[in-house]
Amino acid sequence: MSSEITLFTLFLLGFFGGGHCVGMCGGLSSAFALQLPPNINRLGLIVLLNLGRISSYVLIGALMGLLGQTGMLLDETRTVQTALFVAANLLLLLLGLYLAGLSAAAVKIEALGKPVWKRLNPLLNKLLPIRSVPACFGVGLLWGWLPCGLVYSASLYALGSGSAATGALYLLAFALGTLPNLLAMGFFAVQLKRVLQHKAVRMCAGLLVAAWAVWQLGKWFVQ
Repeated sequence: MSSEITLFTLFLLGFFGGGHCVGMCGGLSSAFALQLPPNINRLGLIVLLNLGRISSYVLIGALMGLLGQTGMLLDETRTVQTALFVAANLLLLLLGLYLAGLSAAAVKIEALGKPVWKRLNPLLNKLLPIRSVPACFGVGLLWGWLPCGLVYSASLYALGSGSAATGALYLLAFALGTLPNLLAMGFFAVQLKRVLQHKAVRMCAGLLVAAWAVWQLGKWFVQ
């Protein structure tokens, strides 16, 4: 799969995963926004929170790409990339079904990141409530490590890229897709949550994600 299509795929995954983002991160986004110091520009701090989150995603992408690069030097590149491509799209399919409300299998996958989050959560609590600009960015950085199936799927694409730079770019594309929903949650939490958590909206978004995964797998099988 070409890099351009992968970038577009990951952007759409972030964007159409808005319903999941609201469920997983929406409460945090709203809580963080309510804790922002009144004497500092609210818009700037909400943007800074999300820049911290995006920075962590890019770091995750770079680390996964670097890990993939190392592994592929030790094995047959084609075989490893194919396995990661199939795994990423199977996870994407499960996430699409989860977003559509048709399967909860993806929730179990998110539990894989809980051990890491347990170690980071005390650091997050030390920075709350947010009292300064550096603390705001720090909270965003830690927020980016919250267990999330969408991030896991994007990370598998980064792992399969076999390049730290490409892996970072992949996660950046995904992060930019999530940005509109989570920025809006900082200002219009109640209104946006009603829209993105609406059954019909979640169903359409989830089926689009699942259909994309099926299409990608179908192209691979007929090659």
